[in-house]
Amino acid sequence: MNPALSMGAFALAASISPGPVNIVALGASAQYGLRAGLRHVTGATVGFTLLLLLIGLGLHEFLSRWPNFTKAIQWAGVVFLIYMAYKLAVDDGRLGSEGTIKGPSFMSGAAMQWLNPKAWLASLAGMGAFAASGDTMLVLRFSAIYFAICYGSIACWAYAGARLHRHLRIPKQVRLCNRLMAMLLVGSAVYLVRA
Repeated sequence: MNPALSMGAFALAASISPGPVNIVALGASAQYGLRAGLRHVTGATVGFTLLLLLIGLGLHEFLSRWPNFTKAIQWAGVVFLIYMAYKLAVDDGRLGSEGTIKGPSFMSGAAMQWLNPKAWLASLAGMGAFAASGDTMLVLRFSAIYFAICYGSIACWAYAGARLHRHLRIPKQVRLCNRLMAMLLVGSAVYLVRA
């Protein structure tokens, strides 16, 4: 298989599968509309790509020398997921409009990737598989491919949330959707604790 196609297939499988970042994209667009969801998508994609680049350029060596740092990231991610689940669970269900500035921000999307153990594992596995030599051009090529596919994948979840937005017209429906998203985030946190 062509190396670029292999890189793209890996990026797609890792990016489009359910996970906390995608759940938040879905929930943000469902509650606040596509514009708010895309702020999260952009932040998450930039945050992940930066993490991927740093792993490719040598951060993996630091992590192998300091395994407790990796464990600390995992626990910070669990705490962050539970915090986000709490915020969703106690939300009053009032809808934001497309023009409001509520909802996840660019920075929260980026930070979420840095606290997401799935993102760390995908970065380490991807760079190990496609740029283990540390060749800067390979690292940059893989990162560019991953950026495009990651953005499109998370944006699919945001678009699905925007479609839900049309059906969520009353606060009771929004609260129900938010609580479902909160349960999914808690499920992700439990999975990370057991991993």
